[in-house]
Amino acid sequence: MKEKKSAIDKNSVIPLYFQVKEYLRNEIATGHYIPEQLIPSERELAEEFEINRLTVRQAINELVQEGLLYRQRGVGTFVSQPKIEQPLTSLTSFSKDMENRGIVPGALVVSMKVIPATKQVASRLQMEADEEVLELVRVRTADGEPMALERSYLRYDQVKPLYGMDMENVSLYQKLEEVCGIRLVKAIQTIEVASVYPDEAGILEIGPHEPAMLIERITYTEGADKPLEFVRSLYRGDRYKFKIEMNL
Repeated sequence: MKEKKSAIDKNSVIPLYFQVKEYLRNEIATGHYIPEQLIPSERELAEEFEINRLTVRQAINELVQEGLLYRQRGVGTFVSQPKIEQPLTSLTSFSKDMENRGIVPGALVVSMKVIPATKQVASRLQMEADEEVLELVRVRTADGEPMALERSYLRYDQVKPLYGMDMENVSLYQKLEEVCGIRLVKAIQTIEVASVYPDEAGILEIGPHEPAMLIERITYTEGADKPLEFVRSLYRGDRYKFKIEMNL
């Protein structure tokens, strides 16, 4: 393997920190550094590149911000697990999406109860605020690792058979079809950056200031003009990304 110092050109117009950053990115992409592996320290890299330690730090900082690396206080810097990519071109359940990737999906039930719809939920479902909804709160996992905290609200009068059922490690959409004869065919979804509360961070096994994505989705059944479901989910920003394909 060639020496690290030969991987950068000190006479190039390309900033040194950027060259170091791309070198590390390539080492990750080619498998020289694998997920959860501890990379060399800033001091070790600076010595091998024969450059300033602050230059190395800037390169590592940017890769941490991009999610390719993460720091563990008192230990060092590690390669992050690759993000799970979900296309936004079709309506699929979390379970089906994970299975298509060869990942074992999971769902841990936090709570299931029938409640009066809040103003926000009633607005999304186009119903009165005092009407009943089934609230299902679950932690969605991939190969046992928490990925999202999901809060689903469904019109209770249409999904009564689901209440009290075991919803651990099953697809809600599959149960809707099998138990209630309901098939969801259309959804409107929004995505925005969000912060998480300490209790949510604990459930997702992330720090309280780590990035997260707030996903809100309203889903419709075939032929219905009013939605059946409103979902509000917090996805880990370090483990998940969404893909949109656009054609001109």
